[in-house]
Amino acid sequence: MSLTVAAGYAGAVQGLSMKACQDGACKAEKLELVPGTISVDQGCSPAVEAPGGYGYGPDSVCSATSKPDGTKRGILHLPALSESPMNVTVSGTLSNGRPLPVRTLRFTPDGNYPFGEQCGRFITASVVLDGSGLREDAAAK
Repeated sequence: MSLTVAAGYAGAVQGLSMKACQDGACKAEKLELVPGTISVDQGCSPAVEAPGGYGYGPDSVCSATSKPDGTKRGILHLPALSESPMNVTVSGTLSNGRPLPVRTLRFTPDGNYPFGEQCGRFITASVVLDGSGLREDAAAK
């Protein structure tokens, strides 16, 4: 179960705790928040011998690097995750020392086959916290 503190709100958040309940079981803990990043494509270099001479082919070398995106991210490690509805509650402390308003969300994790049906079904649960509250992370679907 992952949580992203939106870039525009990350500076206001000092610490967070998360509780997730699903199928009659709950787990709660303080989250370790780390700076969020995005991947930046650095392109590909031509293969030494691509079909038809020099160019891009299966032997090309491609690379990417990570760049801070202003978010903060944390993970709540759950023993199991299903596609049944779950309740998530986030509480914590703002940077000014005041308590963060408690935020609660009920949603259903998504299951899909990102690597094809031959590789098994993956279930993901991800939420975003910003100044207006807690919402399901549409980008993680």
